[in-house]
This record gives sequence, C-alpha cells and structure tokens, in this order.
Amino acid sequence: MPSIRASMATYLERRMGRIFLLGIISGFPWVLIGSSLSLWLQEDGLSRTAIGWAGLIFGVYAFNFLWAPFIDRIRIPWLSPRLGHRRAWIVTLQAVILLCLVAWSAIEPSANLAGVVAIGLVIAVASATQDITIDALRIEQIGTTESETMAAGAATAVVGWWTGYKLGGVVALETAAGLQGAGIENYWQVTFLVLGVVVILCNIGLMFVREPAPEARIAAQAADEELVAGRVATAGHLGRAGAWLTSTVVGPLMSFFRRNGFAIAAAVLGFVFLFKIGEAFMGRMSLVFYKEIGFSKSDIALYSKGLGWVTTVVFTVLGGLCAIRIGLVRAMFVAGIAMALTNLMFAALAWTGKSEALFAAAVVMDDLTSAFATVTFVAFISMLVDRTYTATQYALLASIGTAGRTLFAASSGTLVDYLGGDWGTFFIITTLMVIPSLLCLWAIRGKLRDMLTGARVRLFGKDAEAAPSAAS
Repeated sequence: MPSIRASMATYLERRMGRIFLLGIISGFPWVLIGSSLSLWLQEDGLSRTAIGWAGLIFGVYAFNFLWAPFIDRIRIPWLSPRLGHRRAWIVTLQAVILLCLVAWSAIEPSANLAGVVAIGLVIAVASATQDITIDALRIEQIGTTESETMAAGAATAVVGWWTGYKLGGVVALETAAGLQGAGIENYWQVTFLVLGVVVILCNIGLMFVREPAPEARIAAQAADEELVAGRVATAGHLGRAGAWLTSTVVGPLMSFFRRNGFAIAAAVLGFVFLFKIGEAFMGRMSLVFYKEIGFSKSDIALYSKGLGWVTTVVFTVLGGLCAIRIGLVRAMFVAGIAMALTNLMFAALAWTGKSEALFAAAVVMDDLTSAFATVTFVAFISMLVDRTYTATQYALLASIGTAGRTLFAASSGTLVDYLGGDWGTFFIITTLMVIPSLLCLWAIRGKLRDMLTGARVRLFGKDAEAAPSAAS
C-alpha cells in the first residue's frame, strides 16, 4: 500500500494539471443549462413544473454513448491533423456552445420558451458530445497499469469539473446580480455574453493539453475492422462500409461484455444506473428551494457555489485517497449512505426556515458526500474501459449513470407540486431513493472484486492478489 505522502505526490504531476483543465471544460456547460437556465426561467415567471421539465434537456447526457463510437472513429477535416483527434472535436463543440450563448442573448423566455429550451438542448448535445472526447483524452493521459495515478486523475477530473461548475456558477450569478442591480433589464441575456468569454478562454487553455499519439488505437481499430470485414459476406465498397459501421458501433459493446462477462457487466450497469437518483432529484430543485426559502442570488453564490467549491476540492482529493486505502466497494457503500443522509439536513432546513448556519452546514456536507461518491464512481469506470475504444466504453458507463439522474429527476418539480410545496417530505423521499442501488451493490460486491482483480487494478488499497479480502 502506498504511503499517504506518496499518494499525495501523484497529484503534483504535470498530467494532473491537464486533467484539471479538462474537468473545467466539462463542468462549465452545466452552469449554462442548470443554474443559469433555472433561475432565468424562474425570474421570468415560469412555474416550478415548467422549470423541472425543462431539465429534460439533460437527458441527452444519458444517450451520448449512442454516438460515441463515431466520435472515436470520425476525424474532423482540417482540424484533426493540426490539433489532434480529441482536441479537434472539443474545439468544434465549444464553438457550437459559444454560438448558442449568442443566440440566448437575443431571446425572452416568456415570449419564446420553446426557443430557449431548443437552444438549451443544442448546448446539452454539444456538451454531452464533448464529454465523450474529454473523458477519453483524460483517461489516455494515464497508462493502463497506473492504477494509483488513475485514482488521482479521477479525483483531479472531479475537482476540475466542480471548479468549472461552481466557480462558473459564481461568475454567472454575480454577473447577473450586478447587471440587475445596475438597472439593466435583460441582465441574463448580457450575462450569457460574458459567459461566452469563459468559453473562449477554455479553448485557449486546451491548446496546452497534450494528446497521445493515436497510432496504436487506430491500428487496433483497423484490426477489428479487418476481422469484421472477413465475416461480412458482401464484397467491395458496400462490404467495407458494412464492416466499418459494424466494428464502429458493435465492436466497443462486444469488447465490454466479452472482457467482463455478461452477468457481471449487466449487474454493474444496473448499479451505475441507480446510484445517484436521489441526489439528482434534490439537485434539480435545490436552487428553486433556496430562492423560495428566502436566500438571494448572492447568498446562493456564496454558500452553494463559492463555499461549495472549496469543500468539493478538499473532499474530492481526500475521497480519492480514501477510496484507495479502504477499498473501492466499501467506499461506495459509505458514500451512498452518507450522500442520502445529507438530504435530511435540507429537510431540517425546510422545516426550521431560513438559517444561514444550517444552510452552510448542509451545503458543506452535501458537497463532501457528492465529491466522495463521484470520485469513486469515476475511478471505477475509468479502469474498466478498453483503450481501443476509450471514448465509447466510458460514455456507455457514464451515460447509464446519467440516465437515472436526469430522466427520473425531470419529474422533481412535479413531485414538489404534488406534495403541495412540502420541501421537507420531498427531501425525505430523496433520502430513501438510495436504497435500491445499495442493495444492487451488495448483491454484486463479489463480482466487482473479481472483475477489478482481473483488470489488474489496485483500487482496493492492496495488490490484486489481496483484493478479495479488501473488497468483501
């Protein structure tokens, strides 16, 4: 087992700085279609139900694995030879997001809600697509046998994501509040133009992220294509096209189930789907709850975004160390239970009324448990992917997890309305939502141990040969 000092030294590697930046780029779009969009719609007079259903645009994150195979294979003309395969895709999609922000700056939600949501959907699609290649580029920064480094990289990526989301939220909320205070009527529209500058700065920083040489990956993909072509009856160009399409779409999925076995792979997907549903229900309505209970945009920026970012950074790093030392499966149990129990603090806040002390404590605990749960999740699925199809297999696992969080959470506003605005009961219900995932995790804990041992990882805190006792 590595010492704490040795484990901490891993975070100081130059690669971690690149992974941190990639995390920022990945997290920032959630500010646009999450915090900013929700408050924009609320302050324009839309109902809680409308705001909740607008969150359906996050559903595209649950399905980005469907087009991930093409992101793995298709190269962007002109840009790919100059920037690299992964970076070319990121720059292209960032340009799409920038254009959407310009379009948002010219729309009034009350007059054209469909247009606002449609543009938000385009941002979500672009963001979900860039996440495919960002995750691949992050994983490819680290060697296949560097398990401890992968755990540190997962923690660093989570810190970067939350930095982009939290500090991006501070920029959005404080800019909107400042413009509103200055008497600017369309203050949200102007805010989106300011956020466009952040997008440009992210693309400048991306140029300092190195992309590994793709020759080995391209050769392995070509070998799979040749194998499929040999089994396709149709010859000529049609047969070659069929072989390319089959190897691109089916190959990564077959590889995942072949490497892990059907029963284990299906069980893992079930756990991933259920793990963070309760947290998502609470998260979708959190800003609306804060506003209704009496907190201002500046209060939310300070406690939920600013303070939350600091606690997330600290606890994500500590969470990565803890996952290595106590074992990944144990860490997931602890994180799941703690993540659910934290929701009870928000129930107490709902019942007692506005309290800055309780609000700050709830935010700190929520960020602590969310950071711990996320870093264990990211480290786990990162070590399972086949580097031949990095983007596709990671997108598959991440999308399954996102499906549970986004599709079910879209009804969160409806649930609050059904409860008559009883926020306390709502948070109790979100606490109970973790139980199915923990039951699933308990049922497959032995299979997870065997699967990770077979992948030669050491995320249980001991060598692979000793993993069975650490995982049980």
